[in-house]
Amino acid sequence: MRIRRPHKLALMLPATLLALTVSLNGLCFSQEKSAQPNNGQQQPTPPKNPMEALPKVVAVVNGQTISRDQLGDACLRRYGSVVLDNLLNKHLILQACAAKGIQVTQADVNDEITRVSQKFSLTTTLFLQALEEERDITPEQYASEIVWPMLALRALAADKIQVSNEEIDRVIQSEYGPKVQVRMIAVAQAEKAQQLYAQATAAPETFRRLAKEQSDDAVSASVEGLLPPIRHNSSDDQLERVAFQLRPNEISPVFQIGEMHVFLQCVRHFEATPPNAQFLPAIQQRIHDQLRDQRLGVAADEIFATLQKNSKVVPVIGNPDLEKKHPGVAGFINGQPVARDHLASQCIARHGRPILRGEIDRLLLTSELKAANKTVIQPDIDAEIARAADLAGYLNADGTPNSQAWLTAIMEEEGATLDLYIDDAVWPSVALKKLVEDGVTITEDDLQKGFESNFGPRAEVLAIVLSNQRTAQDVFREARSNSTEDGFGQLAAKYSVEPVSRSNFGKIPPLRKHGGRSALEEVAFALHPGEISGVVAWGEQYAILYKQGETTPLVQDFEAVRGEIHKEIMEKKLRLAMHARLTALHGSAQIDNFLEGTAQAGNVKTASATGPAAR
Repeated sequence: MRIRRPHKLALMLPATLLALTVSLNGLCFSQEKSAQPNNGQQQPTPPKNPMEALPKVVAVVNGQTISRDQLGDACLRRYGSVVLDNLLNKHLILQACAAKGIQVTQADVNDEITRVSQKFSLTTTLFLQALEEERDITPEQYASEIVWPMLALRALAADKIQVSNEEIDRVIQSEYGPKVQVRMIAVAQAEKAQQLYAQATAAPETFRRLAKEQSDDAVSASVEGLLPPIRHNSSDDQLERVAFQLRPNEISPVFQIGEMHVFLQCVRHFEATPPNAQFLPAIQQRIHDQLRDQRLGVAADEIFATLQKNSKVVPVIGNPDLEKKHPGVAGFINGQPVARDHLASQCIARHGRPILRGEIDRLLLTSELKAANKTVIQPDIDAEIARAADLAGYLNADGTPNSQAWLTAIMEEEGATLDLYIDDAVWPSVALKKLVEDGVTITEDDLQKGFESNFGPRAEVLAIVLSNQRTAQDVFREARSNSTEDGFGQLAAKYSVEPVSRSNFGKIPPLRKHGGRSALEEVAFALHPGEISGVVAWGEQYAILYKQGETTPLVQDFEAVRGEIHKEIMEKKLRLAMHARLTALHGSAQIDNFLEGTAQAGNVKTASATGPAAR
């Protein structure tokens, strides 16, 4: 389990904008105050204390209550300082817009939401619904916390984010122009590069084997040196120039990229595929928006850096001395106090629902531990932290877990305190583990399968993945009529719907036994080298395999790795059991969540008569 953190919108918005997670309703819009039309109805007057908009009890779990004050404290503890900083950001944007006479109206916001919805081929209603269900962001929050700041910053940075037609044309040339696919051998030593180059030019058919066995670039070596198709206007001008000069099967001279000595073998050239004129305006608009939004992130950082020079925020929450001196105050923005209740309401509005679910989980786990007569003590916490450090590779010189180094790293990554890490990640894991550990066993058969999976042979295959059975049968007939490895690879490049196998002429990472893809594994290991499989049903797809061979295991002694395998299997089984137990706890609990307006009795979940609480 991980520390509870804010959700992020995967909508290609600059990171600076995503940080503005604070409600701007009533402050940002120059006209209406809501993302939805009010149909002429008078807006309700907000209460003097925004916390009063919430019920005093926000959830009841098997008869135990969670109050709004408890939820407010939990949200402040996790997000108070972040939201306080965001209040400053809000103030800065409003100040900058006012100074330049910029107004972003509700109509502007609605138009932008419609435009973004259309990019995903959804109606506005479906888009906002998906946003709330998948990202836990309400339409009002999306409009005021994401869209409005983005539009305001676009206006503030208008002179810095212009995109020229020439830039758009360069991207179109890259996306739709000619491409070339090559294999690469890259090594660190110049002398070794020249030796390999001599071998490859003497026998070009050995290039693939040399790339696989000798190249220092592990990613390309795993697919016999094959690189994704190279386009014009790519990130590496030298690689692009050399690749496009080669003819099929021709090998380039050795050249240097960074500290690596590289040479290429051309596989094939792809002709340009110009877009249909009918779709060209939409393509140009998409590219324009992408380039503009990339620049907006940089421009926004510059704008904030300039504005923040003359601004000051003083957090009170989290500072015991200041909390005692300024009761009821969360902090000061440019000398103006921010009420603690106001900040708590802002935190609940943005983060209350996921935080409340976490508090519900804690109540369920606490009750279950008490019923099982088990407790979580400090040695359990220390052991769990050590386990996490071990799994993450934070070890001392003697091989023991380095818990302190792990805690330092996790604090820097997550930006959380030690107490929060323990409360939100460590304690729930320990509690669940205590509830299930007595029922987890590991058999000798488990260990043998683990050994085969981790240290046994790997089946090296080419694969063609199809989306329907009829097409798979047609491709199988073609493959059977030309059963060579090269012929199969050409069919994979032409027909496979799976990107890796299509771009790599069918080459996929080697399959191992008991790796979770039993249908493919069973067929792959049953084939002989040079043999083609039939059509294999694989989930909702169909695959055809060509067996190249099998790797030779490097570890033969099972006893030498028994302990390592046992630890890995125990970890996996515990995690599965913990997930199942938490799911069962939720399924059997009576939960009334007044913040989300839901009620659950046992396995039945219905809309609560109370309705969603005001946010």
